[in-house]
Amino acid sequence: MTATAIKKVRCAIYTRVSTEASLDQDFNSLDAQYDAAQAYIRSQAHAGWTLVRTHYDDGGFSGGSTDRPALQQLLADIKAHKINVVVVYKVDRLTRSLADFAKLVELFDQHNVSSGNFLESTRWIPFG
Repeated sequence: MTATAIKKVRCAIYTRVSTEASLDQDFNSLDAQYDAAQAYIRSQAHAGWTLVRTHYDDGGFSGGSTDRPALQQLLADIKAHKINVVVVYKVDRLTRSLADFAKLVELFDQHNVSSGNFLESTRWIPFG
């Protein structure tokens, strides 16, 4: 009997907060978002999910635009086929614009990236 190899699934966590007010604290909202998403990725280890080393954190950036350094780096890494799954704490951390959300999902689909694992109301909602 041979064991079936589990395909490695490279997961990225994207976090964002709009204000810089609490970013200098030892533990802030970016940390909380990251920790929750990391715990979810760990819970999917049986499916081959592994966390990439790069942190995609945009502290002090509005969700009304996609012109954010960490988001742009995430998109570049998706286009370079470095990411298979994006995990975000809440949909509005990714974007607050429905039009931008549609564009992001289209880009994720073009690169075979699972475009949504969102923790909302204490439960994960996968889609795409």
